[in-house]
Amino acid sequence: MISKNPWQSYRQVATQTASPGTLVLMLFDGAIGFLEKGLRGFDLEDPLEFNLAVNNNILRAQAIINELSLSLNMRDGGDIAIHLRRLYGYMDRRLQESNVQKDKAGLVDVLGRVRILRDTWAEMLQQGVQKPELANEMVA
Repeated sequence: MISKNPWQSYRQVATQTASPGTLVLMLFDGAIGFLEKGLRGFDLEDPLEFNLAVNNNILRAQAIINELSLSLNMRDGGDIAIHLRRLYGYMDRRLQESNVQKDKAGLVDVLGRVRILRDTWAEMLQQGVQKPELANEMVA
């Protein structure tokens, strides 16, 4: 019998038992981690390592941002869902441009925006969300 990595087991249980709001927070944290790794990739000397680090981490961050966008409840989310969808689309385009051009300006821009969203979301969760249905409107 092959034992699993304890960290992987913990993450699996954490994601299976987390509330929708906590899952969104975890997605923001994941995107931030990949964006930071992508930025560190720009410091690599070897062209292959540089391209792999930048490309792979940008693609992972884009996947998370797209998941956040697709999880918006556009029917009931109102203006906030519309604005978040546009923001996620903008961030996806910036990351795509950064990946193609291998320019870190887009990563820096998106990282700043994701950090703001993450911190705002964390504060909302910490305060207990006055209207729980708001969180449900933003995530499917």
